[in-house]
Amino acid sequence: MGAAGSVKAHALPNMCQRKIVKTNPTGAKTECLFADDSSILVSNFVASFIRAGDELLFPLEHEAADAGTQIYIRKTHPEERRSDVFQAEIGYATQPRKDKRNNLFVSAEVPDSQLGISAINLRCEALRDYFYVGNRCRGWDRQSSFYELLRVNPRVSPAELRLAFKLRTLELGTAHAPTGDLRAVNRAFDILARPELRACYDALLDDPTSAALFPYGGFGSLLVAGDISRDGSTFYASRVLSFLPEQNFKRFRAPLRKVAFYNDHAIYRDSRRKLEVLFDQTSLPLLWDSSWNQWKHLLGTKIGVKATFIQSGKYQQRAGAWHLAQWETALPSRVEVALPSSIAEQIADARKVYHRVGEFSEALDLICIRIESAPVERADLQKLCAELGIPADFDISLITWKPDYDAFYYKQLSKRARRLYLFRSEYIFDLEKVVIVETPQLGHATYVFSKPTSMPEFLAVYGWVTKEDIRQNRGNVAERLGFLGRLIHDLNARAWLKELRVEIGEPVDFAEASN
Repeated sequence: MGAAGSVKAHALPNMCQRKIVKTNPTGAKTECLFADDSSILVSNFVASFIRAGDELLFPLEHEAADAGTQIYIRKTHPEERRSDVFQAEIGYATQPRKDKRNNLFVSAEVPDSQLGISAINLRCEALRDYFYVGNRCRGWDRQSSFYELLRVNPRVSPAELRLAFKLRTLELGTAHAPTGDLRAVNRAFDILARPELRACYDALLDDPTSAALFPYGGFGSLLVAGDISRDGSTFYASRVLSFLPEQNFKRFRAPLRKVAFYNDHAIYRDSRRKLEVLFDQTSLPLLWDSSWNQWKHLLGTKIGVKATFIQSGKYQQRAGAWHLAQWETALPSRVEVALPSSIAEQIADARKVYHRVGEFSEALDLICIRIESAPVERADLQKLCAELGIPADFDISLITWKPDYDAFYYKQLSKRARRLYLFRSEYIFDLEKVVIVETPQLGHATYVFSKPTSMPEFLAVYGWVTKEDIRQNRGNVAERLGFLGRLIHDLNARAWLKELRVEIGEPVDFAEASN
C-alpha cells in the first residue's frame, strides 16, 4: 500500500529520536534505556515489540508512553526485515475502499499528529484478523466462527443471541475458563449484536477477502505493525497488535418515548447527550413491535440503563459540507435495563389514550382549526369537546403534544398555572406573577412574560406576533408584552426548574436543584 520511508525528525523539533541500548522490566512498565543515559517507560506489551538497537521516536515532553501516546518503533536490523510499530490515539476510521493496487483498506485519522503521521491505513484483512476472530493467534482459515463460539445457528434472532451469550458466559465462568475464552465470547456477541457488524461478519464468512468495517468507527488507542510512507505522513498497517477504545460507564434513566422500535430490535438515541443504546427483546423485555412507534410519545415512563459506552461516529453531509457526527454507543455485552414496577399499567394507559385520540380524530381536527386562529382557554375547549362528543375526561393537552416533548416541563408549569390556553402549537400558562408560553416539542425554550394588567389584551397582541419578533423586539412588541427572557430546556431539567422558581418568585432549594 506504500513504499517504506522514514519519520522526518528534522521537520519536528518537539520530537525525540533515540536508539535503544537495553530494556529493563520494572513491574507493570518497562524502562527503555538510551545511549545518552536518558530513558522512557513503556507498557510491557509495547516493550515486547522492542529490542536493543531499535530506534524510538516519541514527543519530547513525554517521560512515559501510556496507551495513546504517540510512539514509533523503527526496526534497524538489516539482517532481518521486521515491520515497524506505531502507537497513536486515532479518531474516525473511514468506510472500506480500494487503493491503487485494488486492495481494500480503511484509513484512520491521527488527530493530534505529533510525529508527522496524520493517518493510519489498515488493510481489511488486518481488521478481519483482529476484530472478527475468536483466537488472534490463529489464521482465518483455522478459526471457529462466532456462531460456533456462542453455540447458535447463523439465523439466530437478536433475542436468542443474547440468551445464548448469557448462557455461554455462565458456563465459562462456572468452568473457570481462561480469560481469553471469555473475551472471545464477548467479542463474538458485540459483533453479532450490531446489525451492520453482523452483516459485515457474515460477508467475511462467505468471502474472507470482502470489506471489513472498523467496529464503531474507530476512536481509541491503536498499536499497529507496518511501514511508513515516503513522505512520513501515512503509516501503512499490515497487522493490528492492540486496540483500546475510549470507554465510559454511564447510569441514567431513558424516556421510553425516545426509543425507536423495530420488529427484532430497538434503538434509544439521545441527540443532546449524543448517546445510543441498542436493545433486543431480551434486554428490553416488553414484547414490543414496530407498532409502538405510533403511540410511544404518550408514555411518560423512564427505564433505568446501565452500560459501558465507547466512542463512535460517521461523516454526514449537511449544507453541502461533510461533518463528523460523534456519538457514544453502548457495548451490547455491557447493557443492563431496569423497568419500573408500574410499566405494564403505563403502557396500557398510553395505548388507551392513543386509541381514544384516533377515535375522535375528526373532532380534534376541528379543534386544531379553532386554536390556530386565536388562543382558547382550557374550560372553553372542554365545552367544545363535549359539544363534539369527546368525553369529559379527555386530556386536551394531547391536542398539540409532540412525541419528543418531555412531560416534566408541562407538569411543573401546569401545577402552578391558574389557567391554560392552547394556541397553535403552544401552551400559554397564566400563573400568579407571570405568563409563560411553552411549545411542547424538543428544541424549544420556555418564554417568560411579566403579569399583564389584562390577559385578553396580552393574548390579542401575542396572537399576531412571532417568537422572532419578540426576541428582536420588533415594533417594541417585547416591551409591550413584558418579555422577561427565555428558560432553556437544558440536559438538566432541574436547572430549568431552578430558573423557573426564580422567575416566578418561589423559594429555591439549591440542594434539590443541583441534584
